[in-house]
Amino acid sequence: MSDTSTAADAPLAAPLPRRLDPRVMIPLCLLTLYLVWGSTYLGIRFALESYPPFLLAGLRFLAAGVVLYGFLRWRGHATPSRLQWRNAAITGLLLLGFGNGLVCFAEQRVSSGIAAVAVSSMPLFAATFSGLYGQWPTRRETVGLLVGFVGVVVLNFGSGLSGERLGAIALLTAAMCWAFGSVWSRRQDMPAGPMNTAAQMLCASVALLAVGLLGGERLPSHPTAQATLALVYLAVFGSIVAFSAYLYVLKHARPAVATSYAYVNPPVAVLIGVLLAAETVGPYDLAGMAIILVGVALITVVGKRRRRAA
Repeated sequence: MSDTSTAADAPLAAPLPRRLDPRVMIPLCLLTLYLVWGSTYLGIRFALESYPPFLLAGLRFLAAGVVLYGFLRWRGHATPSRLQWRNAAITGLLLLGFGNGLVCFAEQRVSSGIAAVAVSSMPLFAATFSGLYGQWPTRRETVGLLVGFVGVVVLNFGSGLSGERLGAIALLTAAMCWAFGSVWSRRQDMPAGPMNTAAQMLCASVALLAVGLLGGERLPSHPTAQATLALVYLAVFGSIVAFSAYLYVLKHARPAVATSYAYVNPPVAVLIGVLLAAETVGPYDLAGMAIILVGVALITVVGKRRRRAA
């Protein structure tokens, strides 16, 4: 993604590259993605107890987008140009509208484990779409992607997961849309810095709320406290914090590194389920986690050493 800013916000934007060293920020952002987005599977499950799927996603991004956009404007950040709004709308629709909205829709029909397996195919789609733009993954990255995917499959062998065809199709569509949006946005003129996050969430929320209302969804009159707290968590941490971290990594690292979170999220989701939902961990879970970590290490650590040597 390009990070074009106007002359009006140049004084604010100029110091950022000196303060935010990518060598520090990329690992920090990846850790945020691994932990926070790994927990959102359970958060969505809790929120769906009271809120319908598309209105849930729309409210989440509307609240987060309004708060973040208002804060950035108060801090003096420039309003995106018309072209940047258009690109943010397209990217937000792909990543948050189709990507997150369809995951919420699918989690009404399939288990969170099936959701994790399907979404973990996203890095493979991203690698394919990147290749169409001439940026094929390196040999080590390809091996890491395949190892990570095998680990996610192993992770779910012994879980007794079940689902239905419509949910599986929705999850694969979500993974493809998220992957294409990630690759496409890297080559577009996007809003600068965190304004990119705010613009995408605002645009996606409009589409999600429209789909929900036109589909007959209505807000609950008496939502449970657990569902509402889950919605707040998804808006603050899952949207503002983690999505900002993802856009940073997407801009400063290769697609294989930026999308490696999809392989780490399933074992994180399993561990959180053990802690908060009294789920058990079996031998397949432990083996899958170990394989996933090997795949992520091939993509991130080995690739980083190779670039330093070069």
